[in-house]
Amino acid sequence: MDYQYPMDMDWTTEEIVDVIHFFEAVEKAYENKIQKEELMSTYRRFKEIIPGKADEKKYTDEFQESSGYSSYLVMKKAKETESAAWISMK
Repeated sequence: MDYQYPMDMDWTTEEIVDVIHFFEAVEKAYENKIQKEELMSTYRRFKEIIPGKADEKKYTDEFQESSGYSSYLVMKKAKETESAAWISMK
């Protein structure tokens, strides 16, 4: 990994850790696989920290620009998957 996670210096340490967990979950979906519930849990917490769509887009776009991983596509696939399946972007 040769990139940094986007973050806001106004967030608490706990919030920074939780946002990073969401981006790590997206990485898992691309690099291997992740259980849908684990991904959705990290996303729900991410949305508690970043509730606005514009801010969410800002941070996920920054992440995609630096990593090449699309949070949007991972979440779209997860939302379209009905069962408690694994999510993989491979």
